[in-house]
Amino acid sequence: MTHVDWVLGFAGGLMIGGAASLYLLMNGRILGISGILGGLFDGTGWSSWTDRAVFIAATIAVPGVLALFIPGTATHLSTNWIVVVAGGLLVGVGTRLANGCTSGHGVCGISRLSLRGIIATVFYILAGGLTMALLRHGFGVI
Repeated sequence: MTHVDWVLGFAGGLMIGGAASLYLLMNGRILGISGILGGLFDGTGWSSWTDRAVFIAATIAVPGVLALFIPGTATHLSTNWIVVVAGGLLVGVGTRLANGCTSGHGVCGISRLSLRGIIATVFYILAGGLTMALLRHGFGVI
């Protein structure tokens, strides 16, 4: 079976959109993963700790389960673990500063025509493109 990248991206987009819709319908809240995860650490989500922990566990487990059915899918993750850890920490800090992440602002915000979500998403994309250009072509790190 031959995989076409856009088909996998389309399927992933449908899954994220479906999860965001289901989360909104079931909980009455926007699916912002940084807010869900951050609430576990800063104490704002202690009233719904179990829901948040189960959601984060499923977010980690589902790709592993899907990998069993779609073997050989490449991630293109850098082998430089310092870059991976630093990138993860910077993304975490950035999502807290922006009061949301791409799932909250990009998927849920844009679908609700939120000006704040649209502007945040534009800046996420610009910052990601600039970061890749600098780290890959400027410094050769990635």
